[in-house]
Amino acid sequence: MTLIEVLLVVTILLVIASAVVPRLVNRQEKANADTTKISLKGLEQALKLYAIDHDGRYPSAGQGIDALISCPEASEAELWQGPYLEDLPKDAWRRDFRYVYPASKSTKPFDLSSGGPDGVHGNDDDIVNWDSNEA
Repeated sequence: MTLIEVLLVVTILLVIASAVVPRLVNRQEKANADTTKISLKGLEQALKLYAIDHDGRYPSAGQGIDALISCPEASEAELWQGPYLEDLPKDAWRRDFRYVYPASKSTKPFDLSSGGPDGVHGNDDDIVNWDSNEA
């Protein structure tokens, strides 16, 4: 093969890659967001189970979602039927979820959120348990 043929093949491969790579990146971003939404729903369910066992009370802000994997206080040992989760879930970017109780943005009793791809809470890429129209 001559140098021109090799350059032609490399150029064709680069053109194909430039068309395929952006589509793969967009699919990965959507998959990460979907995975985080599923983890958020699972966390919501575990919090609801906790509330059922604790006469409708959710973990306090101080206890946080750690109360789902270990009994938060000796005084609650009789009510606590956990662990409600084996491990605390993380979002698709390996960051902790933010738990706020009582809720300040949701019509639910608590707010749960992920900072999204950039990890910064309070902007448009956040993944949350409330409708953005509620806040």
